[in-house]
Amino acid sequence: MVDAMITTTRFAPSPTGLLHLGHAYGALFAQDQARRRKGRFLLRLEDIDPGRCRAEFAAAIIDDLRWLGLDWDAPIRRQSEHLEEYRRLLARLAARGLLYPCFCTRKDIEAEIARSGHAPHGPDGALYPGLCRSLSADQRAEKQAAGQTCALRLDMAAAIAQTGTLWWHDHHAGRIAAQPELFGDVVLARKDTPTSYHLAVTWDDALQQVTLVTRGQDLFAATHVHRLLQALLELPTPQYHHHPLRTDSQGRRYAKRDKALTIAALRAAGRSPAEIQALAGFIPLSK
Repeated sequence: MVDAMITTTRFAPSPTGLLHLGHAYGALFAQDQARRRKGRFLLRLEDIDPGRCRAEFAAAIIDDLRWLGLDWDAPIRRQSEHLEEYRRLLARLAARGLLYPCFCTRKDIEAEIARSGHAPHGPDGALYPGLCRSLSADQRAEKQAAGQTCALRLDMAAAIAQTGTLWWHDHHAGRIAAQPELFGDVVLARKDTPTSYHLAVTWDDALQQVTLVTRGQDLFAATHVHRLLQALLELPTPQYHHHPLRTDSQGRRYAKRDKALTIAALRAAGRSPAEIQALAGFIPLSK
């Protein structure tokens, strides 16, 4: 058991492409936050997307990180090897009446939104309009018997009714009142895999005893959902540090499509680890 007072951070990329300068900054930042507190730094591969994740990308990520000088303090956790854990979490939530099957296709959802004339929007776009929330048990059974695949959605109103008001703390923004309702009835298990980003990351952070989640500002809003899941599953709440996103000279976010700015391409061009740190805008705090 890890001492609860030890700071533990993690870097958790998805192996859907090669690492770029933004990833380099995030990984170096997470390790530096742990080292300056004499804590632990972990690497996790969030590889639950069977359609996009590739073994060759996972291998390249590990190679790039080691070349950059990163060194993690525990075996790498690969989410795809722990799907049964996520199934058990879903069963716990289902037993409390907090999940419902959603048979909708993307086209179904878009058509319903078009018919209604408008739809509330959240951080990820238009909110799910609730088509499957009111299906009866018989209707759900009929669709399943017909072989229709389904996702599992969280009944957000029911979940919030069980937890009440929640809070979390970000190192920049301070004490934040959780507003998971901004996301509507989020998917917790997709049609092609028995989990989702929200469920898997919340469980893994707790299981790995992560005490400080460091990640980009683009994931700030997702923390509202993660805080709700922590309460529902009786998991600890870590501290958060959402760092600014790294951008190129035109102010555009680094992305996996920026082939020339991948660590692999920069390595091939003869750049050193120190030069990569400088290009990513990383200044170690631990020194």
